Amino acid sequence: MTSFVTHLEGAIDGTILPADRIQTLHKDRPLWVRYDLAAVGRAMTKEMLRDRPATMWRYRELLPVPFESQPVSLGEGQTPLLTCSRLAARYGLSDLWIKDESHLPTGSFKSRGLTMAITMAHHFGVHRVALPSAGNAGGAAAAYAARAGMEAYVFMPQDTPVVNIYECAQAGAKTFLVNGLITDCGRIVREGKQRLDWFDLSTLKEPYRIEGKKTMGLELAEQFEWDLPDVILYPTGGGTGLIGMWKAFQELAALGWLQGKPKFPRMVSVQSTGCAPIATAFAAGSRFAEPFANAATIASGIRVPAAVGDFMILDAVRESGGTALTVDEAGIREWMRLVASSEGIAICPETAACIGALEKLTSSGWIRPEERVVVFNTGASQKYVEALACELPKLDITKPIDWDWLSEA
Repeated sequence: MTSFVTHLEGAIDGTILPADRIQTLHKDRPLWVRYDLAAVGRAMTKEMLRDRPATMWRYRELLPVPFESQPVSLGEGQTPLLTCSRLAARYGLSDLWIKDESHLPTGSFKSRGLTMAITMAHHFGVHRVALPSAGNAGGAAAAYAARAGMEAYVFMPQDTPVVNIYECAQAGAKTFLVNGLITDCGRIVREGKQRLDWFDLSTLKEPYRIEGKKTMGLELAEQFEWDLPDVILYPTGGGTGLIGMWKAFQELAALGWLQGKPKFPRMVSVQSTGCAPIATAFAAGSRFAEPFANAATIASGIRVPAAVGDFMILDAVRESGGTALTVDEAGIREWMRLVASSEGIAICPETAACIGALEKLTSSGWIRPEERVVVFNTGASQKYVEALACELPKLDITKPIDWDWLSEA
């Protein structure tokens, strides 16, 4: 046995597809990776994890990489789970946590998905990959492609945060700026597939990024000693993180690893008023989301006007008893400053949107004071210099210092 993977499954209709060859979409919709969980349960126990290295690869039996293959890795996982007492008090909570994915090798949760996608592409003999990116996925793909010795093409909206653009070029990816949205970049990748023979690494266009993102859920469960939180707030663009975690929780329940009777978190999908296809579909009771017109938000990672896995996101939110909502775009910078100044955690704009959602949901009573709540920080704020810009007071060394003014500035 090379892994515990049994097959791939069409997410839209359950069609079974072989896992021994490279696959992309089925009926233009994503695929699930399925495992022989009974065999996994016989092969390992959760207690065995204690003696394994503190990386996401500790969950190897629940991942698709054949045992004889070496992961294309930069040492990703485990990320810290930080208690936030001052922020909790502000919102009337007693048990609030931030899981800080900015500690991953490329500075965001994208490391998890792209290490897995590149590892599997490398396993199947791919030499050239391409993807659209409005933020951190491009840099992660470029880094892991370099690690694997692959050629990478990255197409980015021209207003992508500058650090994200530079990190792609720095890692050797052929990086192009496009005068459009991420969906326009995705069209270029699709159109170039036949002409330039690259593998399309776009979000959910291959089945393995979900499996990498799934490790966020596995890791969170282990850090909480297999007792899942009541609520998880997650910023949603393409949706692989939320989808992957929900899949992880179902697999852990099937293995019998969760404490007592399985209790699943209510999953909260958070978007900005500037780009809210999932929240709009949720409010309308729809399973599929309409493309969001004129998408614009400083939180570039959630500026995804159309997600190929829209129904997977909405299914997970509804199955969990969760919700999808928007927050005011104008508040994002202030929520970034709030968390950094009160807890010392430098959150990205996407996660700042989650703080706005937390404010809404605690005020309305949807989140109760005694509940355990986890907010995912999906990336490092330092990669968003445009969002960090601010005016600072200046001192003139040729004049006496006004200490009273300085103390109140």
